[in-house]
Amino acid sequence: MIRKAKLSEIESILNLTRACAKAMIKNNIYQWNDDYPSHQAFEEDIKREELFVYAQGEKITGTIVISTLRDEIYEHVNWLTPVNTNSIYIHRLAVHPDLQGQGIAQQLMNFAESFAKENKYVSVRLDTFSRNPRNNIFYTKRGYQKLQEIYFPKQSKFPFYCYELVF
Repeated sequence: MIRKAKLSEIESILNLTRACAKAMIKNNIYQWNDDYPSHQAFEEDIKREELFVYAQGEKITGTIVISTLRDEIYEHVNWLTPVNTNSIYIHRLAVHPDLQGQGIAQQLMNFAESFAKENKYVSVRLDTFSRNPRNNIFYTKRGYQKLQEIYFPKQSKFPFYCYELVF
């Protein structure tokens, strides 16, 4: 079941993303670290009603942020649609490492894309770490077009790739 996250669930969500970070680091993918994703980021996501969780009973096994907020870093990206277009941005997509490969990320992205279409958004935009081949293949297979590189120095010296899916 996919639903909006609650403030009381932040610790469970952080445990999930820490498990993901640990699994990625084990595979030499330095996408997330101790600073990101943060408690504050998830708190803000929940306050804006943009953080959704994939829950199996009481257990949170996945997360996704569906946001209308365009981060400053995206200002100079050459998107397929004009910068000020009615687009949504995906952040912090995560599935517990023990449950990856079971289609949960697909369901979360299906949910986000359906949300975008139902609410008349023209595209879905996101970024993912250049050194995470699994993620890059995942988005390409979903029809997202890889655009340009951006950098998050607090996360990695390597670039992140921007992607966009236009409806």
